[in-house]
Amino acid sequence: MFSLRALLAPARPLRSFALLDNHGLCRALRQSAKAPLGAGWVEVAQINPSWLQHPLPASARVAQVTAHAQTGKALAA
Repeated sequence: MFSLRALLAPARPLRSFALLDNHGLCRALRQSAKAPLGAGWVEVAQINPSWLQHPLPASARVAQVTAHAQTGKALAA
């Protein structure tokens, strides 16, 4: 039975990831709401099975958003 919370909560969109080995070859593809644990996973714009056992095209990767720490600067009064 579905809960009311499941009906009202927005579904998280699936993101696409590729697992790269030490040589840069794609070894696995995955879609999930959160990034997979472990080293080698990179976010990609879409999943393409033809990438398996091959290097990813340069256009496949999603640009990583880096959060910069806010520095507390004193304001002049």
